[in-house]
Amino acid sequence: MSAAQASQHFDEEHDVVVVGSGAGGMAAALTAAHHGLDVLVIEKTDSIGGSTAVSGGAVWIPMNPHSREVGVEDSREAVLAYLQAILGNRMRRDMIDAFLDAGPRMVSFMESNTALRFVPRAVSPDYQSNLEGASTGGRTIDPAPFDGRELGENFNLLRNPIAEFLVFGGMMVGRKDIDSLLGIRSSWANFRDSTKLLLRYGLDRLRYPRGTRLLMGNALAGRLLKSALDRKIPLRTRTAAAKLLLDGPRVVGLEVERDGLISRIGARRGVVLATGGFPANAAMQADMLPHADQHYSMAPIGNTGDGLKLAREAGASIETDNVGNAFWTPVSVMRDRDGRDIRFPHLILDRQKPGVIAVNHAGRRFVNEAISYHEFVEAMHRAHESEPTIPAYLVCDASFLRNYGLGLVRPAARSLSRFLDSGYLVAANTVAELARKLGVDAVNLAASVAQMNQAAASGHDPAFGKGSTAYNRYLGDPAHQPNPCLGPIETPPFYAVRVFPGDIGTAAGLKTDAKARVLDDERRPIPGLFASGNDMNSIMAGAYPGAGITLGPALTFGYIAGLELANATQDEAQP
Repeated sequence: MSAAQASQHFDEEHDVVVVGSGAGGMAAALTAAHHGLDVLVIEKTDSIGGSTAVSGGAVWIPMNPHSREVGVEDSREAVLAYLQAILGNRMRRDMIDAFLDAGPRMVSFMESNTALRFVPRAVSPDYQSNLEGASTGGRTIDPAPFDGRELGENFNLLRNPIAEFLVFGGMMVGRKDIDSLLGIRSSWANFRDSTKLLLRYGLDRLRYPRGTRLLMGNALAGRLLKSALDRKIPLRTRTAAAKLLLDGPRVVGLEVERDGLISRIGARRGVVLATGGFPANAAMQADMLPHADQHYSMAPIGNTGDGLKLAREAGASIETDNVGNAFWTPVSVMRDRDGRDIRFPHLILDRQKPGVIAVNHAGRRFVNEAISYHEFVEAMHRAHESEPTIPAYLVCDASFLRNYGLGLVRPAARSLSRFLDSGYLVAANTVAELARKLGVDAVNLAASVAQMNQAAASGHDPAFGKGSTAYNRYLGDPAHQPNPCLGPIETPPFYAVRVFPGDIGTAAGLKTDAKARVLDDERRPIPGLFASGNDMNSIMAGAYPGAGITLGPALTFGYIAGLELANATQDEAQP
């Protein structure tokens, strides 16, 4: 049956159908629509934004147009040297070259033609900042804060951020906001800034279910949603892709299911798969992730590998040669009074601060606590091969808990009863008693605490080097000397939280080429089929070089897919 004949059986037709509404899918939709194509976005859940909306929002784009604004002179040679040091023979030069070529152009295109705006980080060290070619800033950019009121009645269409990252029941805050709120009585500037935040939030709650001052990934998703609405791109929620439709080897459309009804949608130019990978698919987790029975994902529950399954049925291939198949983070879990499991990713707020250690079941430290969340879980996996390390335990004292918080326990928390009653937070008057409650070796835990106290006094951690790199120190407490990451554990009571391996998304995905075209088992492009975001195998092969290495490639290869679908060159795409 020819494509023309197949089209007669479609209930509707568009030039492009994008499956998924995160950064990768929306970038493809916006780029294609800018070039005159008729684009439809379908989304399985009832909200727009996917994993992007609940993410930190960082976007890693080396040599981006904003780098020089913060005094950073980056170079392709430095970026390649850094990535080569991390990826080794897993570095696909064609994909990296495409990313480095198109990334800066993508930023310029989006800022000129959509509501996306970015703010550079003058200081944001790459995660392995001691390696050749690493940068201390400029490569990571953040979405500018966004006023959700610009979405009007569509504000409620945007996926909510993770509830545990909100304060006062619905207010988003950044690191600077947290400092102002905690120090509201310490300076006029803090009082002024905090009062402004609280007044804005109070007014928001008179009209909206949460605050409309959007930050991080929610700001990025909100800006993409605003851009799609401005371009009048139809966004169809509660619509699941059920099957790709083929004419010979070519993808010409797809079947979708909405409210129990199946319809056939034609895609004259192609289909873009951007469904967010498979972090919520238990069977795929068991097949592709280590220790899946003790693994906790922070990704949306709708990310069940739909794109991968559809593409496989059409002959696509999933990449298996990765250093790891997910982007790891340690996660603590609390069973709340209502029976709900609340998960918290230990990304940047506690492990790096002075006065906390991570130990395994033997009571021994096994890692530099201040390394990246991804490397922390890699260390858990390695250590577990010789000593039980899943779960591991973050151990601190009363001073640390008051100053920095621990997981779900916020700094200066007025009451700990909810966390203690649930068993999430374990407390004891002595280190020996804490060891007994945790079931870890008391002698080894006492020794680990004593060794950290010695390291704190000297400012040097001979065992694991906590605080020895620019990335470590960036997330420590700059007011604490001589090492912003090393502090004593000596003020009772003592506390601990269990942490498990988890993820913020999957890295394994569909094999694609440098034009975001999905490849079959013979590495040939499947005509009419594209992938971006976490449906596309990570160009970092499961490594995690810096903040934003998921969203940076997602936006960039979504942009590349949009250009390819429109048959536009990158030069033509410029404003």
